[in-house]
Amino acid sequence: MTDNSFKRQQIISFVAIASSITACSITPGISPQSGLNQPLSKIHTALPNPAKGQINAQLPPSVQVENPTFTVPAKFQGKTVYKVQPSNNEKVIALSIDDGPWPKTTLEMLDILKQNDVKATFFWVGQALQANPDLAKREVAEGHAIGNHTWHHWYRRMDEATAKSEIDRTADLIYKTTGVKTSLFRPPGGFLNNGLAAYAKSQKDAVIMWSLTSADTDPHAKPQAFVNNVLKGAKPGFIVLMHDGGGDRHRTVEALPQIISGLKQQGYRFVTIPELLKMAQ
Repeated sequence: MTDNSFKRQQIISFVAIASSITACSITPGISPQSGLNQPLSKIHTALPNPAKGQINAQLPPSVQVENPTFTVPAKFQGKTVYKVQPSNNEKVIALSIDDGPWPKTTLEMLDILKQNDVKATFFWVGQALQANPDLAKREVAEGHAIGNHTWHHWYRRMDEATAKSEIDRTADLIYKTTGVKTSLFRPPGGFLNNGLAAYAKSQKDAVIMWSLTSADTDPHAKPQAFVNNVLKGAKPGFIVLMHDGGGDRHRTVEALPQIISGLKQQGYRFVTIPELLKMAQ
């Protein structure tokens, strides 16, 4: 064998070994790039679904893998909460936003919240989450708290099996999409006697209602009315009801900056609902 032939054989062997090592380091069925921006809990359980849209490349991976859990203090487990009396009567208030994630509106509200350094609590509808997973990931990445708002947003009375499905199916998708576990539940329409709240309480969730509504579902009201409702009714420890989904919410988007600036002028500090519950006397 000539020196040139020997060198050629060495190169071929080296390339073959390197290829073998690279192949062994990749999980079968997952491309090297497919898991880069996914929560760790998802990488080995499911392949990304192109139909659901690509994960927002701007989200910091370090935030996505934290898998936050929104728990409630023992005194609120299995209870219905309308407001909290904060210690020292501190001027804190919680914005809660229902029915999303929703195209365009949620994005615009997230931008406003980020610009004003405000954290809110979003109550997700399972069907909306299924349709807009990237928006949900951004909400979590930017530090907002998350609650369960059922799968279909039904008001009607339902048996225990249906109530369980409505809540558990949504909880499962919240976890699979974002890694979040939450003990915050809000019944659609605020209905407490249709079977949903009873099931949530049996799971030791806190049933989160509200103490102040913007009334942003009023089809005839102007944005300034939403602003006035909140600014005139605000008190320490109150939970404010608003919506980013379930319909055209452009008036809520228009009102939000004025609500935030007005409450700040009154001396309020914004907290998430889990933070608010921990501040209770």
